[in-house]
Amino acid sequence: MTQQHDNSLEDLQAMIREFSEERDWDQFHNPKDLSISIVLEATEVLEHFQWKNHEEMYEHSTDKKDDIGEELADVLSYLLLLANKLNIDLAGAYKDKMKKNRAKYPVEKSKGNHKKYTELAS
Repeated sequence: MTQQHDNSLEDLQAMIREFSEERDWDQFHNPKDLSISIVLEATEVLEHFQWKNHEEMYEHSTDKKDDIGEELADVLSYLLLLANKLNIDLAGAYKDKMKKNRAKYPVEKSKGNHKKYTELAS
């Protein structure tokens, strides 16, 4: 029986879990292959921007927004599958990582600055 889902990461993880279980695909999902699939799908996103100058890139982004969105959704699908396989709460992991990023990149040192945290003035 199909459940109703909303847009939270937890619900998206449940949605892809249900989709995969209904098709008995979990047997094919392992961390290595799911990680490879994330990268392969990400390269399909990159293809949209390859060999385009700044203006062409933004024009293409507008013209092919739906296609790019589908490729991003493919990346997200494999990311969600990998998180499920490894029992990782993505929302929690993201919040923890952002807490670390805020400490590494304090606003007063990093605002408008593209340098890595190791290169920011002490």
